[in-house]
Amino acid sequence: MIRQIIRLLVAVVLACLASDLGAAEQWETLQAIHLIENPHNTSRPGAHGELGAYQFRQSTWRMHTRKPFRHALVRAHADQVAVAHYDWLSRELRRNGVPATTFNIALAWNAGIGAVVSGRVPRASRQYAQRVVNIARELERSTIAASIPSRAPMARIILTP
Repeated sequence: MIRQIIRLLVAVVLACLASDLGAAEQWETLQAIHLIENPHNTSRPGAHGELGAYQFRQSTWRMHTRKPFRHALVRAHADQVAVAHYDWLSRELRRNGVPATTFNIALAWNAGIGAVVSGRVPRASRQYAQRVVNIARELERSTIAASIPSRAPMARIILTP
């Protein structure tokens, strides 16, 4: 009985950790995409009419919201659509037997889900995805570093005779 309770508690803790890790990975990926797509938060449309922090095309925006496309310029609205699009890409990748990694999500964000599933992705999209991965890793490292308590007091304690 106690072993079953312990197993259940371990499973719950692991599920919570996995959920937190997934949320962190999602945030880092989306922040990296934003930093590549529109680092200066310009309100000017992109070459193909893209708008906002994530440079959404109108068709992508319409997949996830009924709000007017001009609301892509409002960061809170853009973030909501970005999370919905990330989740949709993750589901579609897994449904098609492709791991929903940061690289694959960024690849699909740039080249489209069909290109990733078919394996016909332009080199520029692969380079884009690698840039997203690199930035996301750096964001993860800086977040972890910021959460570690300062070691300076510990060093003083150890060095004191």
